Amino acid sequence: MAQFFSIHPETPQGRLIRDAVKILREGGVVAYPTDSCYALGCRLSDKQAMERIIAIRQLDLRHHFTLVCRDLSELGTYAKVDNATYRLLKAVTPGPYTFILQATKEVPRRTLHPKRQTIGLRVPDHPVALAMLEEMGEPILSCTLMLPGDDLPPTDPYEIRDVLDKQLDAIIDGGYCGVEPTSVIDLTSGAPELIRAGAGKLAAFGLSAA
Repeated sequence: MAQFFSIHPETPQGRLIRDAVKILREGGVVAYPTDSCYALGCRLSDKQAMERIIAIRQLDLRHHFTLVCRDLSELGTYAKVDNATYRLLKAVTPGPYTFILQATKEVPRRTLHPKRQTIGLRVPDHPVALAMLEEMGEPILSCTLMLPGDDLPPTDPYEIRDVLDKQLDAIIDGGYCGVEPTSVIDLTSGAPELIRAGAGKLAAFGLSAA
């Protein structure tokens, strides 16, 4: 059974954050809130935990996992970012965006797109997620908590517990998150390319959802 943590969405309790992160460090898979949807997360270095997420989501090898980072400097450790891209990222982070970027050697090969060697990265604007990342001291390997066969992600942590209690190690109740996933922007070729329109506004990239 998953441990269930009710954490204040604006002023997260430090003790509960430490307990949740301890589960991640010990190989756990957790459901946690972000500024778009609830996400599934595990430690970047934990292959077995990643495989559990793949099984829960029924993902194929082409799925882009996301490294959720605490700030832009951490993002730069795991992705190749030139000056122009850095300025753009600085203007829009934290926020509900996932950026497709060329990965550095710090990123395990098993987490990369098999042909392009890219990874999704983002810096969320959610106090609970940021508190977890600060305590963790490294990115959380994540993907949207979308159950197989569903059209929308679950928004109620108690519903998540009803469905995934035996498959997760912890569920972080941080309140309602919404059902719209991040906007996904490919920055590998210089000019931003829209992969998926979502919660983030697109004007800063010179893009539109149409």
